[in-house]
Amino acid sequence: MCGLTGWIAYDRDLTLGGDTAEAMTRTLECRGPDDGGIWLTRHAALGHRRLSIIDLENGRQPMHAVPGDDGQPVLVYTGEVYNFRELREELSALGHEFRTASDTEVVLHAYLEWGEEFAERLNGMYALAIWDPRTEELLLVRDRMGVKPLYYYPTADGVLFGSEPKSILAHPEAEAVVDAEGLAEIFAIINTPGHAVFKGMREVVPGTSVRFSRSGSTTRTYWTLQARPHTDDLDTTIATVRELLEDIIERQLIADVKVGTLLSGGLDSSAVTALAAKVLRDQGSDERITAFSVDFKDHGETFRDNGIWMDPDTPYAVDVAKHSGAEHIIVELENHDILDEDVRAAVLRAQDLPVSTGDMEHSLHHLCKALKERVTVALSGEAADEIFGGYNWFFDEEAVNGDTFPWYDAWRRLGGLDTIKDIGLWDRLGLEEYVKRRYAESLEAVPRLAGDSRHEERMKELTWLNIMHWEKFLLDRKDRISMSTSLEVRVPFTDHRLVEYVYNVPWEMKNFDGREKSLLRAAAAHVLPQSVLERKKSPYPSTQDIEYVTALRAKVEALLAEGSPVLRLVPREGIQRLLDRPLEEYSALGGLWGTRAVMERLVEFNAWALAYKVRIEL
Repeated sequence: MCGLTGWIAYDRDLTLGGDTAEAMTRTLECRGPDDGGIWLTRHAALGHRRLSIIDLENGRQPMHAVPGDDGQPVLVYTGEVYNFRELREELSALGHEFRTASDTEVVLHAYLEWGEEFAERLNGMYALAIWDPRTEELLLVRDRMGVKPLYYYPTADGVLFGSEPKSILAHPEAEAVVDAEGLAEIFAIINTPGHAVFKGMREVVPGTSVRFSRSGSTTRTYWTLQARPHTDDLDTTIATVRELLEDIIERQLIADVKVGTLLSGGLDSSAVTALAAKVLRDQGSDERITAFSVDFKDHGETFRDNGIWMDPDTPYAVDVAKHSGAEHIIVELENHDILDEDVRAAVLRAQDLPVSTGDMEHSLHHLCKALKERVTVALSGEAADEIFGGYNWFFDEEAVNGDTFPWYDAWRRLGGLDTIKDIGLWDRLGLEEYVKRRYAESLEAVPRLAGDSRHEERMKELTWLNIMHWEKFLLDRKDRISMSTSLEVRVPFTDHRLVEYVYNVPWEMKNFDGREKSLLRAAAAHVLPQSVLERKKSPYPSTQDIEYVTALRAKVEALLAEGSPVLRLVPREGIQRLLDRPLEEYSALGGLWGTRAVMERLVEFNAWALAYKVRIEL
């Protein structure tokens, strides 16, 4: 829901900065096509674009604590607070009066009542900015798991901020510069919390607030994962996870617009879809949940088991829809859909960064566009793999006993690391040292419990690394691409109550029957068909058509053209070595990690550097 942006300047009069504030806000129209607003005062300019989800007629922003009183706090807000009804009742009992039915107004009154500590009371996905004229301070707050993005860019006399980098870069004082550290973040896919890739720009770390005043800025952490003893037995643990999921999904179905789900046929999205259908039935609703899937033309006939993608998704998605009574819509794509230059440009513009999982991003764009034709909100299954332990590396002894981010092991085995080294990029950017440093920093922050065995401690380390780094990448991708089509995606598995509980469940319980995500399977068994309960994990679908790879190779060949920005990083002979490899090496097996993934990232980086006029500093 929505997009926000703004500009604080203590040494100038921003009532004269309307054109700049308008330009910054205009970049976020896709995030909020329904309404927009700008508010200017001497030292603050706030902009907002609204995607109307709750209280469609009201809730316009920027929102004043007291209508018409510029001397009281003003809020711009994006996201959803799922416990806003309970908070509204509590605040009403404390004497607060409300003029709308929106969660936005509840958030603003929560700030008035509890100050900066109000964030600890919120359950949801959100990013917000509050300008308080009483103290001339700006407060930026981001949700615990970082579902909603929020960036800032300090200036000589204040700060720029926004939901996406593009809103900040629309300001003449912000430059699109990337240095060696930013390049390492792009090509190593570290996703360091707080790092925004662009030099001088920062990301509000999930679970924190940042306060800006004339004297500078201060950061406050209001939430982080904690290690706690788990005393529940297995049956109680399964029941608790089930109860949490049903409560979470019931809350996340609340909207004044139509809600659907993203359904791949895997355990995570199937559980979300089936539980959403159950909640509607239990409420006595005649409405059926609408589930959307993506597939490639002729995928069923031509699909090949390559060890990562072992079976096509569609048959399982169909089983779930039938079993739960969901309306099911399959979005079928062909090569020209994911190779379309307008689509590729739209995806790049949505993300503001070149980090790429290739055709998966482009097919996700098509899927979200199809959803937006029928619904405004969709529930998705992201984050289950990270908290329940679903990835292969949780079960691979070499990865478990490794000394780096676990996905690097997958990258190495499928040839991606060798390819980056072979073309000269690894040493050019000093990736070895950078990855080691970031890995060591992250391990230092892992919440630990005295008395844990070394194996239990290591599994918590892997879970932490996945939540703090890999999940961040997936959540960012889903937010940018969905919001570029004006679709709000909600992520039930990021509810902090569930994350806190499952993080502390011993690994032997999470994996009690020797399969990935045993705990989630058991918790959702009452609503899922047997086919899905027995299915082994499969990643988001990726095309296996050789014609796509041939077209991708042609794009890599075009990188040899004079003036290609990527030639600042990779020598021509390195790209030529990539082109000289046999075509079969670019198969779907490496779509995420192998040679094909490297090709995708080089192509995307070049397009990004050109489109954003990036200055590379090495």
